[in-house]
Amino acid sequence: MPRFFDEQQFDVLSAMLGRLIPADSDPGAREAGVQDYIDRFLGAFTFDPPLIWAGGPFSGRFGGNAGFERFHILTDAEVLAWRTRIEGSLGIPERERLGPVVGYQERYVAGLASLGDDFVELSDAEQDARLSIQEDFVSLVYGHACEGMYGAPEYGGNQGLVGWKNIDYLGDVQPRGYTDEEVSQP
Repeated sequence: MPRFFDEQQFDVLSAMLGRLIPADSDPGAREAGVQDYIDRFLGAFTFDPPLIWAGGPFSGRFGGNAGFERFHILTDAEVLAWRTRIEGSLGIPERERLGPVVGYQERYVAGLASLGDDFVELSDAEQDARLSIQEDFVSLVYGHACEGMYGAPEYGGNQGLVGWKNIDYLGDVQPRGYTDEEVSQP
């Protein structure tokens, strides 16, 4: 169940991600749960603590405690900065110190609406045609798609480590570290 998007928006986003990082012989963005990553990021402040900075120092995948599962409590300055970035300034004076800000949430809602409610039912070619005229929005989503595809799975994407498997990357290997053989491989 989405945290930020409604079901329609979530479905359009999922279809869009399927065009940006499609599955082939390897899983694509949808299979990696990138739509969940983006939804959790935009809804970060619906969690306590907000899902901004995963803990550490280790994920637990290669030893050590699974610290990534706990998220840090943000400072007041971090809350202000991240809420402004995600939610926008919303006319709140503290958030408009450098002028009004259109946040990611508003950009996503408008961008997904511009693709149309029927986007999910369109052919690949028709979806690509609509995406081609939304260059700024596609660029924004693609950047977040890469984060969700190849980032630490604790943020909601890269489910099953499929992004890392696609690029033959072990991921975070601390505290074990890399062997001499792993470092020497081309």
